[in-house]
Amino acid sequence: MGHLDHAALGWLTPALSYVMACIGAALGLRCTVRALAATGRSRRNWLVTAASAIGTGIWTMHFVAMLGFSVAGTDIRYDVPLTLLSLLVAMVVVCAGVFAVGYGRDRGRALLIGGLTTGLGVASMHYLGMAAVRLHGDVTYDPVLVGLSVLIAVVAATAALWAALNIKSPVAVTIASLIMGVAVSSMHYTGMFAVSVRVTPSGEALPGATAMQFIFPLAVGLGSYLFLTSAFVALSPTAGEREASASAQRPVESVAR
Repeated sequence: MGHLDHAALGWLTPALSYVMACIGAALGLRCTVRALAATGRSRRNWLVTAASAIGTGIWTMHFVAMLGFSVAGTDIRYDVPLTLLSLLVAMVVVCAGVFAVGYGRDRGRALLIGGLTTGLGVASMHYLGMAAVRLHGDVTYDPVLVGLSVLIAVVAATAALWAALNIKSPVAVTIASLIMGVAVSSMHYTGMFAVSVRVTPSGEALPGATAMQFIFPLAVGLGSYLFLTSAFVALSPTAGEREASASAQRPVESVAR
């Protein structure tokens, strides 16, 4: 069996991946709060932004953590189409879960459906990403740890959506995001500890791209998207601020008349 190292670059990749998960969760929660206070097209746009933020944060967390993954006795490459498919899956399923909560009339039922959908989608994204790994050897999984990782994903997703429905203050959102970062990271590393590799030494070149050739630039790009979107959300007025501004303008217009 090949020796697996999940932190070949030290604490850099676990710490940075946790930060990305927290940023995605915080941004997604804030956007969902904004969405629930809006109507029509504005609600839809905020929900799409929330889904893209959460999906991007989770995907970036996974592959930043994978930058520190190594197996003794073999190089590692990544199948580019499968890796991109895992990003698409993350976006689509999180979007489905967020919209279920954003438009569901029965919030309890919407929360269960959204949490289950999103959690299974996050787990699918993780294992699609693992399926994209190319190395000299055979990869097997511990079914108990795989099941535990899926359970963590569903619970984490349900908790995130519950927080979006019930938490409004920025401080509470920050605390919830830190907890969500722990949950998402736990799901990832539980899934990684389920992995075993039987290395078959070979001199053949592996297909695909290295992590630094493909994963790193894409993760940096998506991370930049999260930071820019965070700035946009922070600078956008809330529904309460818009209402207060409109109320302040009404007396001025009345005096002018």
